[in-house]
Amino acid sequence: MIKFYYHPTPNPMKIALFLAETGLPFELVPVDTAKGEQHTPEFRAINPNGKVPAILDGDVAVFDSTAILMYLSEKTGQFGVTPEERGALLSWLMFIASGLGPFSGQNVHFHHAAPEEVPYARNRYKREIERHYQVMNDHLKGREFVVGDSYSIADMSLWGWAMRGERVLGGEGLAQFPEVARWFAAINARPAVAVAQKIAEGETFKTPGDEASMRALYPSNFAPA
Repeated sequence: MIKFYYHPTPNPMKIALFLAETGLPFELVPVDTAKGEQHTPEFRAINPNGKVPAILDGDVAVFDSTAILMYLSEKTGQFGVTPEERGALLSWLMFIASGLGPFSGQNVHFHHAAPEEVPYARNRYKREIERHYQVMNDHLKGREFVVGDSYSIADMSLWGWAMRGERVLGGEGLAQFPEVARWFAAINARPAVAVAQKIAEGETFKTPGDEASMRALYPSNFAPA
């Protein structure tokens, strides 16, 4: 059975949605990142980068949400695309993985977590995440799904971050990008979304904010000069 290393943040939620959509058996392994559980030797043996999500499928360890989505899609034969659409799938998955996702995280960090206000960083990440969402908004005009005519892992990948649209974008959230908002409403209405959102029901995770959690989440900030 697959072990799913989870924390209730955008990237693990993508995997939670895939598992909910497929009904693939798994064992949930909570990883409380605010407590530093991602830095234990046991977890680092699965993901040397010390991030969630990760999975262990027998002896096969896979980390990074995009890699996991691709691995599980290929393993199950579900939520992929046609051979003709594979280039587009890879392109949009990487757009989210290397652009929209990281810029979302940095925008949230500098607006809500950084110990001091850095106007340049705030402006830089806010403008870039708005640009990324505008690219996505333009792409989704006249489309139901990110790639082709069917729901795929590209939609799951975008959903993981879009569900945090209000916090990432501020102001009106996704409403600033009506095509994305329309797409999100349709994906968010899928029954599997409600299942994914309850995947860790009963589990508790530490709320970040104190020095110990900041050291756990951003250890490089505390490394010796």
